Amino acid sequence: MLTRLSIRNVVLIEALDLDFSGGLGVLTGETGAGKSILLDALGLVLGNRADGSLIRAGAEKASVTATFEFAHMPPAVAELLEDSGIELEPGEAVILRRNLASDGRNKATVNDQPVGVALLRQLGDLLVELHGQHDDRGLVNPRGHRKLLDRFAEIDSAALERNWAHWHEARARLDEARHEVDQIREDQDMLLAHLTELTEIAPQAGEEARLAEARAAMQKGERLTEDLDELRALWDGSDSPLAILRSAARRLDRIAPEHELLAEALAGLDRAIIEAGEAEDKLSHAAQALIHDPEELDQAETRLFELRALARKHRCEVDQLPEKMREMRTALDAIEGGEAQLDALEAAEREAGDAFRVLAAKVHEARISGAKKLDKMVAQELAPLKLDSAKFLTAIEKLPEERWGAHGMDGVEFMISTNPGADFAPLTKIASGGELSRFILALKVALAEQGGAVTMIFDEIDRGVGGAVASAIGERLGRLADGGQVLVVTHSPQVAARGGAHYVIAKSSEGTVTRTSVARLEAAQRQEEIARMLSGTATTDEARAQAEKLMEGV
Repeated sequence: MLTRLSIRNVVLIEALDLDFSGGLGVLTGETGAGKSILLDALGLVLGNRADGSLIRAGAEKASVTATFEFAHMPPAVAELLEDSGIELEPGEAVILRRNLASDGRNKATVNDQPVGVALLRQLGDLLVELHGQHDDRGLVNPRGHRKLLDRFAEIDSAALERNWAHWHEARARLDEARHEVDQIREDQDMLLAHLTELTEIAPQAGEEARLAEARAAMQKGERLTEDLDELRALWDGSDSPLAILRSAARRLDRIAPEHELLAEALAGLDRAIIEAGEAEDKLSHAAQALIHDPEELDQAETRLFELRALARKHRCEVDQLPEKMREMRTALDAIEGGEAQLDALEAAEREAGDAFRVLAAKVHEARISGAKKLDKMVAQELAPLKLDSAKFLTAIEKLPEERWGAHGMDGVEFMISTNPGADFAPLTKIASGGELSRFILALKVALAEQGGAVTMIFDEIDRGVGGAVASAIGERLGRLADGGQVLVVTHSPQVAARGGAHYVIAKSSEGTVTRTSVARLEAAQRQEEIARMLSGTATTDEARAQAEKLMEGV
């Protein structure tokens, strides 16, 4: 709940520090004393639009700080803070601060951590309901009506959310599979053409290296053919060097015994013949090895050209072409497999959708039943609040399927008709702020605290009423405040008499300087203020006695 509000330099407020407690707190004061300034300051720290006119004349900046403390922090508040990266110790207060400078700059913090104004507004929606002339939050906002009805009717919306999530996931998987199959089908003709081309070529791993090596060897043989032919001519025939050596060796062999040197010469000649013979053999073998078929060379070069052209086409290495073929076959196989998978996914999506529709239909019926009960309970509260000509309706609309969601198939909005025969319209269409506040009060009482913010503030909910109606308003505010916190700006002594804490707002002037102040009243001061509210002008003893009676009757 709101435990402290500190305001600096906001319009007529120079410096103000207010401490609040639980239960019902009332704020009173003469007309024009500055109650709206207090609410404007609170709205600023709750994320309302910053306006430079809020800065007190002569000041450079304004600031508002609101402190909230909880016995148990509401889960929604704790979750929002955690999601925003703001860590709090157990039992630590939540402190919202808004600074506004005269040059237009404004700064927002939560527990001294800089945040965007949007987060202040989100927290403000969870922490405070401010109902008044220009109410656009809390129960007035139709975005929360469905959740309030579900809580009132004790509907298990969590089961509906789970079913929706299951259906949504099944639909997402189906959409993804359909997209993949459609994409493959678009490429099918191209894949088939490419695979046919690769199949005809039938590339093999390592084939490029083998072909390149064979082609290089054949090209080398082609270059050496002429030289080898010339060498072969030198070694062949009766007048070849080797034949001459052999002839010389035969002649020398006949005379070698005649002299020692001739024998040695013969031995050297024999060695030369042996070496020359070996050279002849190697030349012969080399010539045999380098023999190439021009047609075979042409085939190798053609094959290499085709393989490398395909590799460039598919933007890969030649050795990766077999893998490309496998990928293409897999992609083509996926068409048949994908279509089979589609059948299974479509069945799963239908099953999940049917399950959601069945549960959503049950929730729809439960909402209709709950809406009737809520409408009846609100109707019982309207007459005592001088709204006996008004009617309340919880409108439930079956939405088209494209607008379904985790909430089900329904749109829910609280509607009213303020005059007999008038059409029902949203709460936001009510012109009178006091009338709107009384509707909200009736709805809050009927909902029996189902949802809503931690602190509720009603601005002049008793406007234009008095007597028994004011007493009825006060009694209901007291019921709402039991175990919680309600603050009400009031002109009604009947409402003020029920306050557990009473604050009076006053305006004073010193020369050309006007200031607004707020003070918490003690028991005797409360009686005097309520007496003033009763008498209207000079406070009389009769008014004091009536004030005492009102306070005793609470």
